[in-house]
Amino acid sequence: MTFEDTLAAWLPAQRWYSGNAVTARDLSITSCVTLAAGDPELRHLIISVPSGGENARYQVLAGIRSHVPDRLRHAVMGPAGAGRTAYEALHDPELTRILLQGMADQATIGRLHFGREAGAVIDTSQDSLMLAGEQSNSSLIFGESAILKVVRRLFPGQNPDLEVTRALARRGSQHVAEPFGWIETSTDGGPVLLAILSRYLPAASDGWSLAVTSLRDLYFGDGVGAQGTIRPDQAGGDFAGEAFRLGIATAEVHADMAAAFGVTVLPPGTLAVLADQMTRRLDAACSEVPELRPHMDRIRGSFADLAAMGGPVPVQRVHGDYHLGQVLRTATGWVVLDFEGEPAVPLSERRAPGVALRDVAGMLRSFDYAARHQLLDRPDSERLRDIAAEWVERSQAAFCKGYAEAGGTDPQAHGTLLRALMLDKAVYEVVYEARHRPSWLPIPLDSIAAA
Repeated sequence: MTFEDTLAAWLPAQRWYSGNAVTARDLSITSCVTLAAGDPELRHLIISVPSGGENARYQVLAGIRSHVPDRLRHAVMGPAGAGRTAYEALHDPELTRILLQGMADQATIGRLHFGREAGAVIDTSQDSLMLAGEQSNSSLIFGESAILKVVRRLFPGQNPDLEVTRALARRGSQHVAEPFGWIETSTDGGPVLLAILSRYLPAASDGWSLAVTSLRDLYFGDGVGAQGTIRPDQAGGDFAGEAFRLGIATAEVHADMAAAFGVTVLPPGTLAVLADQMTRRLDAACSEVPELRPHMDRIRGSFADLAAMGGPVPVQRVHGDYHLGQVLRTATGWVVLDFEGEPAVPLSERRAPGVALRDVAGMLRSFDYAARHQLLDRPDSERLRDIAAEWVERSQAAFCKGYAEAGGTDPQAHGTLLRALMLDKAVYEVVYEARHRPSWLPIPLDSIAAA
């Protein structure tokens, strides 16, 4: 059994693998750099797997030992040849410290380049802990000071997560976790980001968890009577205050992004092009998910209303995948994460300017998602539906108010555009849930039906 066979059997079981096969057929190792020799050995691998007519590339850090200790047994991949065993090195603090040292030294090892932000101090003595539950990438916490995000699926070109966070940190933004260092390689297509080391926020809570807790408090609150008549602002569970502060933070981040990367005003007719793109995505979604078809005409009508609008359209760099899971609440305010955009979208599109209200629409959809998600499989969901709707309405209105008061485009004054953007996002959600989480499909479908 070759090492490639080991990787081909191990890869499909990883949450971040985008293929569907039980084994990764025709897998090949396109880059292998030894970062540490001996026992244990640390190998940096880039592997290529045919996928949808192209080769998908993934990053793997493999530890190689003649004997794997019990503490690393859960991370075993399989045989590595010569009687040794391979395991996922990100679980091994002895090996992950090598990554910190490389960034601290700004080293170049083979095809890998380690960078350090000017003035950043990187503590290379810290042990790492790999976080569980991530789907697209992997993250390691080093002590209570730094977090390393390891990119799993690789794309050539300047990665917007590092690009944007560096630009915003240099502007003094309080709403980003400033980067300390990074690891990258290069291909014929340009630089390829491999990992980012950033400030860790140990006492922070992500927005989705806070919203879910808010809703749980509301749904189980003593004030919810048999008829479900309690108002969110009259009981525990109101999220409007946090939503308002998040709206302010979002507008401030957008302002810093505009200052750092500029604003372009596109000519009249741009919204018609945008509406046509939305309509084509809708047609494709209806072909794939029949449950969406009863709503097709109404959604197309909303996109037609957008196409009929005239006037120039200002565009700028945006987050691109903005929702409650992408923000953290710290003791001092909200922090925005993961500016890399939707991983499935080509990098050129993720870095392209867009309308700022697309991020607003994403967050407004996320409020609705959180509320409807909490009603799944609840026997009293009908009783709580009106309460959930009021929670969503209050949270959305507060977010929009905060965004507008902090200088962002007033969402309420651009209702046609905002509605189209939210429906376009909901169509995307329908396709995603149908493919990956069919039991969640009613969440976006019910939202579209109620829109």
